[in-house]
Amino acid sequence: MHRLILMRHAQAQPSAPAGGDEARALSETGLRDAALMGRALAERGLRPDLALVSTATRTRQTWAQMHDALGDVEVRDEPALYNASADTLRRFVENSEEEAGCLLILAHNPGVHVLAVEYLTESAASPAVTDRLAGGFPTGAAAVFTVDVAGRCAYEGFLTPQTLGPQALGVAG
Repeated sequence: MHRLILMRHAQAQPSAPAGGDEARALSETGLRDAALMGRALAERGLRPDLALVSTATRTRQTWAQMHDALGDVEVRDEPALYNASADTLRRFVENSEEEAGCLLILAHNPGVHVLAVEYLTESAASPAVTDRLAGGFPTGAAAVFTVDVAGRCAYEGFLTPQTLGPQALGVAG
């Protein structure tokens, strides 16, 4: 693997009519943001070879909105990614090192946020970068890392639907 994208699902409805938390669907904003993030990743050349996606409705819908922009990607729905801890997410990353040049993990907070901060700490990222992610990991956000031959992750970038702004939507500011 040479690149890792850790992504949190887009904004979901506050509750599900049936099925509990796992059945929560994306809001209208979430549907738009997920499509925007798919286009933003593709425009930056961040096209995963493999996407590991939590089986929660909101993560599967996030992927569905992103898919067209990202092209042909092997996708695996992974029940263990639902509300997974940072340790569990890390195991998925490590177990997929030989499978993909670019891996996307699409899951939930706090696990995604905690793992991103751990990778920043391990790579001795600058205080400005650490502070940026320490402030939170909003819905639809993606942290991008380069991965060296030893499997060490180094910060490459952080995208959120909010920071992409109206220009990314093709709307006049």
